[in-house]
Amino acid sequence: MKIDKVNINNLLPFNENPYRIREGEELESLLDSISENGIISPLVVRPTEDKGKFEVISGHRRLHAARMLNLETVPVTICDVSREDAMIMLVDSNLHREHILPSEKAKAYKLKLDALKAQGKRTDLTCGQAVHKSRESVSDTDSGRQVQRYIRLTMLIPELLQMVDENKIAFSVAVELSYLDKSTQRILLNEVKETECTPSYSQANRM
Repeated sequence: MKIDKVNINNLLPFNENPYRIREGEELESLLDSISENGIISPLVVRPTEDKGKFEVISGHRRLHAARMLNLETVPVTICDVSREDAMIMLVDSNLHREHILPSEKAKAYKLKLDALKAQGKRTDLTCGQAVHKSRESVSDTDSGRQVQRYIRLTMLIPELLQMVDENKIAFSVAVELSYLDKSTQRILLNEVKETECTPSYSQANRM
């Protein structure tokens, strides 16, 4: 596949990217690697409607590191794919990373499921025969049921979702809390802050 050099100013982030760029050892290691060897693995990008501009599908961390190092150009592989295909590629290129927060996984699964649905993948039954289940195609490690549970986390208010990332609220409890409306979640959040206690699974299940 052809590799091109693109000016770093012509690369745009993928707006729906669910994965964060975190400071720490991994970023420092990436910076050291790029400083010594350059960017070995090209970024994967797609053309935008703005001629000469490209949307990053894979390589947001490499792009961030390149900007920190004041590089002018980076190697890219240009893929002329649909937005839905780009969403799926984005999710799949990061799902097997070692450190993924529950919120990242939740948003990634939802993004991929939405893309699959937009492509016409059905999740119902036709004439008594099961047809393609989009949920089952979202992950090759989690079941369709587990994918659904992760996606439920996107229904949490940001403060509660952050507490899940910080291991202050257990995953199973968070799934149950996601069925509460936003105003009730706010009331619960205030109680958690006041009492410094999070609900148990049985308590969440009764709410």
